[in-house]
Amino acid sequence: MFKLDLSNAAPFLPEDWLSSRAAALEKARAMLEAGNGPGGDFTGWVHLPRDYDKEEFARIQTAAERIRRDSEALVVIGIGGSYLGARAVVEVLNSPNFNLTRKGGPAIYFAGCGLSSDGLTEVIDQVRDKEFSVNVISKSGTTTEPAVAFRIFKALLEEKYGKEGARKRIYATTDVKRGALKGLADAEGYEEFVVPDAVGGRYSVLTAVGLLPIACAGIDITALMGGAAAAMEELAKPGTDNPAWQYAAARHGLYCAGKKVELLACYEPSFRFFAEWWKQLYGESEGKDGKGLFPASVEFTADLHSMGQYIQQGERVMFETVVRFAKSQREIEIPNDPDNVDGLNFLAGKSLSFVAEKAFQGVVLAHVDGGVPNVILTVEQRDARTLGALIYFFEYACGLSGYLLEVNPFDQPGVEAYKNNMYALLGKPGYEDRRKELEARLG
Repeated sequence: MFKLDLSNAAPFLPEDWLSSRAAALEKARAMLEAGNGPGGDFTGWVHLPRDYDKEEFARIQTAAERIRRDSEALVVIGIGGSYLGARAVVEVLNSPNFNLTRKGGPAIYFAGCGLSSDGLTEVIDQVRDKEFSVNVISKSGTTTEPAVAFRIFKALLEEKYGKEGARKRIYATTDVKRGALKGLADAEGYEEFVVPDAVGGRYSVLTAVGLLPIACAGIDITALMGGAAAAMEELAKPGTDNPAWQYAAARHGLYCAGKKVELLACYEPSFRFFAEWWKQLYGESEGKDGKGLFPASVEFTADLHSMGQYIQQGERVMFETVVRFAKSQREIEIPNDPDNVDGLNFLAGKSLSFVAEKAFQGVVLAHVDGGVPNVILTVEQRDARTLGALIYFFEYACGLSGYLLEVNPFDQPGVEAYKNNMYALLGKPGYEDRRKELEARLG
C-alpha cells in the first residue's frame, strides 16, 4: 500500500542506525503488543482494527445513513483528537472543499476546536437555516471549548426542532460509564457511541470518534478499517525489514544526530489536516521530559516559496518526511500557447502531475544537498483502505518512537497547565487562590 524510502536519510545516519536499535525496538514492540509498557492502559488502539466492537460499528453505519438522509449539514463538535482524525480523512479522500463539491449527504462543519467567536458564529450562520444534526465528541463533557460550543448548538437545535426533535438530531460520542456528557446523553436520550477507555484521543480516529463523521461524508469505513487491519498484521511482525521499525529508528537516529525538527511534507493541499493530526499524534506523544522531535508541516510546492529558503539554508536542525501520492485522482494537460509569452511551451502536452513529479525530485536533491535528510513515504492509492493503513502505520511507529525515547507515549501531563490557568482566570469554583496569584502576575 505504501513504500518507505530511507536512501536520502541514510547518509546522515551512522551505519548501525537500525541494527543498534533492534533490541530496543523489539522491546518496544513487545510492550505495545502486550500493553504492559508505560501507558499500557491506553494501548487499546494496537489491536483495535481486529477487535473493534462490531455491533457499535453497525450502529455507526446506520446512524450515518440516517444523518445523510435527514440532514443538510452535520456539526462535529470536538477538539484535538476528537476532530482532527475525522477531518483529515474527509479532506484527503474527498476534498478540502468538500462542503462545496459533495454529492449527496450533509455538509460537514467542525466546531468546538477553538474559542473564536467569529469562527463559531460563521458555522452557526452556515447551518441555522438548514436541516442539521450535531455529533458532540468528548470523553468528559467538561472540556471548555467543545462544552461551550455544544451548549450553543444544543440551544439552536431545541429552538429549531423542539426538545424532542433536537433529541433525535444529537449524537453523543463519550465515555461508556461516566462524565458530564454521558449523564446528559442518558438523561436526554441521545444516541450514544463510545470513546474507549483504552484509547487516547490522538489514537482514536478509528473508533466512533472518527468513524461517525467519516461515514457521514460517504466514505467506506469498512475499507478504512480493513486497511488498518492489514497494516496491524504486517507491522506486528518483528524485524528490521518492518517499515515502522525503520521509520522509528531513523527518526530517533536523526534526533540523536542533532535533527530536532521533523517536517511532514506533501504535495497535495488535501493533506493539510492529515498533517495536523500527525502533529498532535507525535507532539503529544513524544514531547515530554525535555525530549522529543518538534513536529511541523509544510505544503509543497506552495511553501517552497515561503519556507523554502529556511529549509535550504537555515539552521541545520531538521529533516523532512515526505508523503507522496503516486497517482493523481484526476489529470490535466498543459496547453500550447502560440505566443509562448511565459516560455513554457517546452511543457506543452505534458500533464501537471509530470511537472509535480519533477518538482518533487528536484526538491529532494536540493534539500539533501543542503543538509536536510529526506524520508520518502510513497502511497500507491488514495482510497479508504490505503489511508486506514497509513493511519495505523503512523500510530504504531509513534508508539515505538516514544518507547525509544524512554517516555510514556500515551499521556499528556503538560496539557493541564494551560487549562488550570484558564479555569482560574475564568473564575471556576475551586480555583480562587490560583486566580489571585495569576491576576497578581498579570498586573
